[in-house]
Amino acid sequence: MSDVIRLLPDSVANQIAAGEVIQRPASVVKELVENAVDAGAKSIQVIIKDAGRTLIQIVDDGCGMSDTDARLAFERHATSKIEQASDLFSLHTMGFRGEALASIAAVAQIDLRTRVRSSDIGTRILISGSKVESQEPEACAPGCNMMVKNLFFNVPARRKFLKKDTVEFSNIAREFERMALVNHSVELTLVHNDVTVHKLLPSSLKQRIADLFGKSLDKQLIPVATSTSIVTIDGFISRPEYARKRNALQYLTVNGRHMRHPYFHKAVMQCYAPLMASDDQPNYFLNFNVDPQTIDVNIHPTKNEIKFENEAAIWQILTAAVKESLGRFNVVPGIDFDVDDAPDIPVFNPNANGEHGVELDNSYNPFAASVPVTPPVSRRSSGVSGDSLRSTGVSSDWDKLYAGFMSSSSEKEELGSKLNVMDEKADSPELPFDDEPVVAAAPDAATIQIKNRYIMASSASGVMVIDQYRAHVKVLFERYKDMLANGDAPSQRMMFPEVVDMTPAQSDMMADIKDMVEAYGFELSYLGDNSWSIISMPSMLGTASPVSVLMRIVDDAVDGAGELSAGVSDRIALSMARSAAIRSGQQLNAEEREHLMASLLKLPMPNYTPDGLSIISVITTDDIAKLFQ
Repeated sequence: MSDVIRLLPDSVANQIAAGEVIQRPASVVKELVENAVDAGAKSIQVIIKDAGRTLIQIVDDGCGMSDTDARLAFERHATSKIEQASDLFSLHTMGFRGEALASIAAVAQIDLRTRVRSSDIGTRILISGSKVESQEPEACAPGCNMMVKNLFFNVPARRKFLKKDTVEFSNIAREFERMALVNHSVELTLVHNDVTVHKLLPSSLKQRIADLFGKSLDKQLIPVATSTSIVTIDGFISRPEYARKRNALQYLTVNGRHMRHPYFHKAVMQCYAPLMASDDQPNYFLNFNVDPQTIDVNIHPTKNEIKFENEAAIWQILTAAVKESLGRFNVVPGIDFDVDDAPDIPVFNPNANGEHGVELDNSYNPFAASVPVTPPVSRRSSGVSGDSLRSTGVSSDWDKLYAGFMSSSSEKEELGSKLNVMDEKADSPELPFDDEPVVAAAPDAATIQIKNRYIMASSASGVMVIDQYRAHVKVLFERYKDMLANGDAPSQRMMFPEVVDMTPAQSDMMADIKDMVEAYGFELSYLGDNSWSIISMPSMLGTASPVSVLMRIVDDAVDGAGELSAGVSDRIALSMARSAAIRSGQQLNAEEREHLMASLLKLPMPNYTPDGLSIISVITTDDIAKLFQ
């Protein structure tokens, strides 16, 4: 039997490695900018053509490379960052694996000009598909000027599956933002198709955040700072009232390296849990400084996944630091009793004859003493000071409080009897939904609202619980979808146009989908500098904010890889429905609850939202019976 094991050629091995390291043009930007930072560059330019398909050029003023280093740098496992295995546990550089340049050269055409400062002349090297075509002396500036042309030219399948330019550039912009936040002391410039997207001067972290994401973010941030023997944490978190539903700005870095860490993300979210809705996301920009020997960055080729030796201890330190900042800057709202609907608070009256100066209504309390007493008075309703209340016999209608209590108790008993109709209404009609039973409300079923979030009513098979926000999203989605499909989307001109500030990636996407969005009732105008003006909005939005609706549409387009051409009507209808729907926590009266429930149950498929979330849950009679066994 002949031998079948063979060594792969370097070019093939490099292409295989490129599949892990170089996934899209943004991956090239990340690797090359990290190399420039490791080279000590103080100024880095990122020049992009056609979202990286045609050209990715990185120009830096770092230390540069000699002739020999320039040639050797494109070999596999060639690196200046480490010399032995133990160096992996004392890393102070972004790169160390020696795979990035070899992987890039395997799937692109490279034109590198570089010079060290101690030399009068540099070198130029041309590489195509891992093959060195030429290397010759070249007069050039100190540092490196690397051009990556025709990415994936020799891997047509990979090039074919690249997304649209707007999507790929959005990925590049996000990667650039991560690098810019980590290296805020470095001047960074991003140019796309000869348009300068970012020009960032060296600054503090807070100023860099404002330069990247808008000056409005500056007032939303509160600092976080703590230092222990295990970790030093610094950065900024946002106030809870500025939390976002989608695309929150959440960045974690360790020793100047961007990382993804779900465990630490959960720690931050737990600190915010009592302060905002469950589906909100806060912004945060946190940096961890730890001993390099206590982390392992050599887990994945992208170096974004990092293991911590003292993970549990850092969790506790992070939680304490975030909670301390939230408390120190008083972000927890206080209780204001001076509002119109504030309850009357009884005030202790020492002149009352009853025990402790408080007497219950004799008609309600059978154990009350049959002696006349002066009932407690309300500080708020009397309109006088506490001192005058103590010296005068001002009284209030205390009996009305208990009368209201008794009436509410009788209403609850009546509601309980109404809920029992589920046993007599077993023959109520049901609606079909993909072979799954759909509950129908019993005729004349009473509804109650729980925690201003859920609607409860009796049904043919038990008790039906409806998520009011999801139910309203479903109802509005069907209504908007029909209006858009029929071309019946009237537009309403705004008295004062609203300005929307976007990130470069969002603005680029907005320009791409502008015609689609305007076909459904918006009228937009580009003001420059990534700002858009909303001149008209769909009148069917009602009181919903046109800014939030438009931003949700843009974010959906970015998250959905720009695939708006398919089902654009449904996607826009869903975005508008989510923005216009009532929120969890909004109180509804009986008529509003019944109208919402009726509108939902007459839809052909009321059980789920358009994106597959459950709307209705049923607690069967058997389940209720088990609670009392």
